[in-house]
Amino acid sequence: MSQSVSDVRVGIVGAGANTTSKHIPLLQAIAGVEIIGVANRSEASSSAVASRFGIPKTYEHWEQAVADPDTNAIVIGTWPYLHCPVTLAALDADKHVLTEARMAMNADEARCMLDASLAKPSLVAQVVPSPITLFADATIQRLIFEGYLGQLLAVESRVRGGFLDSDSPMHWRQNRDLSGNNILALGIYYEAIMRWVGRATNVMVRAKTFTEQRLNETGESQTIEVPEHIDIAADLDCGAQLHLQQSAITALLEDDAFYLFGGEGTLRLTGDRLYGARRGDRYLTEISIADGERGEWRVEDDFVAAIRGERSVMLTTFAEGVHYMEFTDAVARSILSGRLEAV
Repeated sequence: MSQSVSDVRVGIVGAGANTTSKHIPLLQAIAGVEIIGVANRSEASSSAVASRFGIPKTYEHWEQAVADPDTNAIVIGTWPYLHCPVTLAALDADKHVLTEARMAMNADEARCMLDASLAKPSLVAQVVPSPITLFADATIQRLIFEGYLGQLLAVESRVRGGFLDSDSPMHWRQNRDLSGNNILALGIYYEAIMRWVGRATNVMVRAKTFTEQRLNETGESQTIEVPEHIDIAADLDCGAQLHLQQSAITALLEDDAFYLFGGEGTLRLTGDRLYGARRGDRYLTEISIADGERGEWRVEDDFVAAIRGERSVMLTTFAEGVHYMEFTDAVARSILSGRLEAV
């Protein structure tokens, strides 16, 4: 294939739901961007994605996407077990990298990825950001800065799950060999909280797995090492306390929300709505988010703009990814030790 005239020429490694619903079509919608080829888990699935999106090449292995002289950027949409090796190979080949969240299997891998990116400062290295609070992040940050809460005292986050299904096969998120220390959507929720109130300094964790064995994709019974329900108590560097609950079994939980409690006010974020109240109010009322403050998904546009030198990566940098992986590792250590663990 002759060299593309496009200035951003992308190789796709891993074409799951987020890649096919977001990354591929949104990259193709940007002028001057061309997706050169795709490598998925099988030749058949790679061909299906290539046919669906008009992608000219398929690769048998991810290494071919990285080695292809027609690509200058790699988008990694695989499960976490490949994020580090593909990133390191891509940066070594002088190619920009956008990797799906979570950043890596553990903090050691994440630090290797960060070190490799720092050694190639001319290359863009970006992690797909937590999307769940993008619409409200700027408003929450502004309200905190303006003193709406007063002194921040506590942060609460709980996630609605479903009824326990012990007969369903193992999901990749339940397979430690594929997900590493990542538990449920832990990193995604912690990353969002970190944008508003800063980092945690230590964690104390209780976790429970209710289904000890599930059938893996080859039909064999495999031990489940990833918790199905987890409660995390953490101290934040700002002086507040964090309670973060992640669960697959909290069916019909009514209050699936983030809360920020301060000495003078309370904020509640649930779904696509933000609510608040100040001292003296009897009820939380909805806070409208101005169009100029409302955030939205713009990952692909940001990645391309960074490659073109138009702006720097804001969400999410490799340095931020390293920290939420350090938090994830501290959670894993606390589960094993039963003690307070430093982040």
